[in-house]
Amino acid sequence: MLVTITATRPPGADWPATDLGYLLAKNPAAVQDFSHGFGRSRVFYPEADETRCTAALYLEIDPIGLIKSRNLDSADFSLSQYVNDRPYAATSLLAGAIGQVFRTAIRGTSKDRPELAATALPLSLHLPVVPAGAAFVTRLFGPLGWDVRAEPLPLDPAFPEWGESRYCDVTLAGVQRVSDALSQLYVLLPVLDGSKHYWIDPTEVEKLLRAGEAWLPGHPDRELITRRYLGRRPTLVRSALARLAEADEVPESELDNAIEIDAAEAAEAVEAADAADAPGAVGHEAVETVGNVAVETVGNEAAKVAAEVAEPPRLSLAAHRREAVIAALKDVGGRRVLDLGCGGGALLRPLLHDRYFTEIVGVDVSVRALQYAARKLHLDRLPAQVAERLTLKQGSLTYTDADLKGYDAAVLMEVIEHVDPPRLASLEHAVFGSARPRAVVVTTPNAEYNVRYETLEEGRMRHRDHRFEWTRAEFAAWADGVAARRGYAVEYRQVGDVDPELGPATQLALFIEITGPTSAQDASAGNHENRTDGGNGTGSTGSTGSTGSGGGSSTSGGTEPANRATAISSGTGSASSSTSTVSTESTPTTGTSTGTATGTTTRTATGSAISAKEAN
Repeated sequence: MLVTITATRPPGADWPATDLGYLLAKNPAAVQDFSHGFGRSRVFYPEADETRCTAALYLEIDPIGLIKSRNLDSADFSLSQYVNDRPYAATSLLAGAIGQVFRTAIRGTSKDRPELAATALPLSLHLPVVPAGAAFVTRLFGPLGWDVRAEPLPLDPAFPEWGESRYCDVTLAGVQRVSDALSQLYVLLPVLDGSKHYWIDPTEVEKLLRAGEAWLPGHPDRELITRRYLGRRPTLVRSALARLAEADEVPESELDNAIEIDAAEAAEAVEAADAADAPGAVGHEAVETVGNVAVETVGNEAAKVAAEVAEPPRLSLAAHRREAVIAALKDVGGRRVLDLGCGGGALLRPLLHDRYFTEIVGVDVSVRALQYAARKLHLDRLPAQVAERLTLKQGSLTYTDADLKGYDAAVLMEVIEHVDPPRLASLEHAVFGSARPRAVVVTTPNAEYNVRYETLEEGRMRHRDHRFEWTRAEFAAWADGVAARRGYAVEYRQVGDVDPELGPATQLALFIEITGPTSAQDASAGNHENRTDGGNGTGSTGSTGSTGSGGGSSTSGGTEPANRATAISSGTGSASSSTSTVSTESTPTTGTSTGTATGTTTRTATGSAISAKEAN
């Protein structure tokens, strides 16, 4: 079986097409061989010049090795151990070879061409034999930005009257990062085929999430992809969809209902209509047999999980997080809101549907994410009075933007952990120094809670793109430092399930402005603008401390100066905060002293401050 990857240098580009070799970590001037448990593969370059470069991965299957390593649960192999399409069709065997041979390229790293590795390039992928129909191929690859050309292959060119087979010759053309293109092949080839050559266990969840993190949450068929990639095993599918929801790129309701097993799910396992839309083809007998086995398997699994499906649905962590953020915004009277790092619009949707919020601005560095958000929110079909409340804006959170000044509140929901630590100071300056909303809501994973995720390997973070994940003490050290430097009080809240020892799954910090910027640099630059706080009511602003590595008491913020409003309106929100007692483990601080647990305060819906002891 064969796959080719072609890069074309666009006009005006200052890099040669042969730099594809750096991205793949394979020398265009050499032929390289690799061994696999099921055969051998070879990487070579049929063409390589300044304007166009093609890399080919050719995989030759070892029938004996394949039988020894085959997945005994795969219906294709139960049909015949010796006569099948595995040697030539692009299946999980080819995906496995791609994952092994191009491991570095899939990670998106290149020590020689790091900028090019992060750049979308004009690419063309060619798969001569794909075991699926044209409609199904287009359904999976089209939403990812590929121009799909899928031509059905005849059963026998010498006898055209026999009709078409269930295979297609597929060419994908588009502007993509090489890492994204390879990760999509790695995930979607087994999905197209509907089976794998090895046993599917819980580690497959982590593989799926790592490979699909950049594009799977926003795919309209993410549930179908997840089910087929994980062999329709309900426990694994539930786990993967729950973890996918953590990406916050899609409406949670679309993921929550995707794991129910019923007759429709079983019928989907056949996929003959989508995966092979050539009726009457001889190859369909194999598909029907696969479908029958899959239906039986799904039926048995449905019986095992019937009790679980019947239980009242629980809110996912992502849903809890959105609720907590919205409650915090209402607690501080934040009607004009910035959603910084909005992604695909997971928070924009509930904000837009709540008339409490009069102006919403979604900001993200990714144009593609903003386009996806616009589609999912159906902005082109919304009434004018609703759509005019929302603005989508491309921008980086580490650069100042005068258009973002003067808003009631800003939200950084699961954003800071995606920023390289050295750039957190730039983010702090852009958000708390330049834009300077009256309140800022920040959420981030609690690293201590990660041990509660059964499918998360020890030492790994929840997402591949996370630059860090903080403990409660580390988060408090950063937040206290920001509050002290920027003239905010900070309050901590717990989000999601709370472990008595490990704390909440997600930690939330609510920053409330109490003074002008304390940074001499910010003050001299004129980044802060005086304005009158508005809203429906007033309250008192209290200082907030946290527990850190050292002893002694410390507070963030201070008393309100006479020339500023005394507090931000509490709005109409009814949710009150829960107190998060920060752990006392040693952690580096960012220019602030640390306090004790007794210094932690919490804000009620009316704006008053009470001690943690009273709150409990």
